[in-house]
Amino acid sequence: MSRTATISKKSIIDAAIEILRENGAEAVNARSIAARLGCSTQPIFSNFRNMDDVMDEVLKATLDIYNSFVSDSIETGTNEPRYKANGRAYIKFAIEEKNLFRLLFMRDRSNDPDPIEESTFYEVLPLIMKATGLDRKQAADFHFAMWAVVHGIAVMAATSYCKLDMEIVSNTLTDVYQGLLHRFRNKEGSDEQRN
Repeated sequence: MSRTATISKKSIIDAAIEILRENGAEAVNARSIAARLGCSTQPIFSNFRNMDDVMDEVLKATLDIYNSFVSDSIETGTNEPRYKANGRAYIKFAIEEKNLFRLLFMRDRSNDPDPIEESTFYEVLPLIMKATGLDRKQAADFHFAMWAVVHGIAVMAATSYCKLDMEIVSNTLTDVYQGLLHRFRNKEGSDEQRN
């Protein structure tokens, strides 16, 4: 059996993920994958129509890696609230998997659905509502603000803008959470006083 016949879609994607982790998305191409696999580019284009198809699969595989990372981090992490643990896991992923994070969350997403219109944005709202007593609209606004802070910290990590101390990150997330909660609760009281 020839070497070409032994190269599967999975091995191509696995090689692409290795290259992505080491050198970033711009380094993933047919030649670099073939070099990693020790073959010509022919098996790549026998398994995929083009590099766009390869990158679509790489993106899906990267999302699976991210989801597993977050789940594992939450399950093996501290006893902190799940909402905070999720934010910390997002930041930790940006620290430990910079290039995977960049592909998932720092690429041009102008053709992707608006994340606020996706159901995943709203899946966390019952958790926030239960923990805070906020209504659904307030919980959505609260989550957007927290998400912006968490994403900003993660981008600093993924771009090596600064070295992050996870204790400081944890304290920052708590402070922002408490500050937002205070703001939303006081705004609710102020609105009731005006009526």
